[in-house]
Amino acid sequence: MIVTLMNLLRACWRPSSNQHARAGSDIAGRQDGLLWYKDTGQHVNGEFSMAVVQANNLLEDQCQIESGPLSFLDSGPYGTFVGVYDGHGGPETACYINDHLFHHLKRFASEQNSMSADVLKKAYEATEDGFFSVVTKQWPVKPQIAAVGSCCLVGVICGGILYVANVGDSRVVLGRHVKATGEVLAVQLSAEHNVSIESVRKELQSMHPEDRHIVVLKHNVWRVKGLIQVCRSIGDAYLKRSEFNREPLYAKFRLREPFHKPILSSEPSISVQPLQPHDQFLIFASDGLWEHLTNQEAVDIVHSSPRNGSARRLIKAALQEAAKKREMRYSDLKKIDRGVRRHFHDDITVIVVFLDSSLVSRASTYRGPSVSLRGGGVNLRSNTLAPYASQM
Repeated sequence: MIVTLMNLLRACWRPSSNQHARAGSDIAGRQDGLLWYKDTGQHVNGEFSMAVVQANNLLEDQCQIESGPLSFLDSGPYGTFVGVYDGHGGPETACYINDHLFHHLKRFASEQNSMSADVLKKAYEATEDGFFSVVTKQWPVKPQIAAVGSCCLVGVICGGILYVANVGDSRVVLGRHVKATGEVLAVQLSAEHNVSIESVRKELQSMHPEDRHIVVLKHNVWRVKGLIQVCRSIGDAYLKRSEFNREPLYAKFRLREPFHKPILSSEPSISVQPLQPHDQFLIFASDGLWEHLTNQEAVDIVHSSPRNGSARRLIKAALQEAAKKREMRYSDLKKIDRGVRRHFHDDITVIVVFLDSSLVSRASTYRGPSVSLRGGGVNLRSNTLAPYASQM
């Protein structure tokens, strides 16, 4: 049991991985203090840029880009998969999603020999079920894993179609060129599930009419049961199954009243739309970016600068804004170490996916380059894990 736990933890903090990457090579990205970045790379439908900056003591954001086969069949769908997983309560759920969701998607795409909204929905369900199995097994020795969860944002470009699935409050924004004006407009493509949004609060209240305290305003922030801002996630077993909402789970997570149906949901909001020649790029990011930049500000930064380093440039803009809000210099903010840094900003993940319209239109016949890359964080020495594991 302990060995399994240690392996899961180490998986969360391994450096960015690529099956063809050499350690320390640019193929696998670069590290600059708390910032990991891959300034440019090729995917089936164009170029991409990735960056992750760590704020928590343990990086809770995970991400990946997979480009090439989207099933296990030679004749199956081909394209690009992007995943941004913003964990909360710990890194375990986001790490689990990073290790399993894409595999499940390929499995269901193989069964249907196609990509579809149904494939995405089933992949989310299988990932949630798998993580709940981990929670059940670890509950006797590590009950707090029941209070760990993650937002989960996925984009799949396949056959000229963009599929977006989301639970939580990460966001994908499209940069769309307007021929008449020459502008590039920001178009948000993902639905968010944060109860700070009035419509989301009302939807949750309508689903739980018997519970007058399903959403509570606490310290001027709306939270589900006064505990969490998102109402959809992977994990968070303590708010989905009552058997995990009891001792030995910490008292601060336990609800006083029993519940008879899940409070949170893992069902993703899914959209399917054809990509157009004037669709230029997509920005996938955890909410750490969006709390400092508007959709249009982010799109303007990408549009007005070279493609190379786009994701890193967005993170820098967000950190400059975070420093400004605290009336400090950006250079001083960068000197603050992980853990303490969380008081100034969240972990931030950004993946910018550029769309080459000629490649998108050739999607059914084009078969080049395969990519498998994960964003990295600060590498902890193996002896750093021991105290953390023993506390669990």
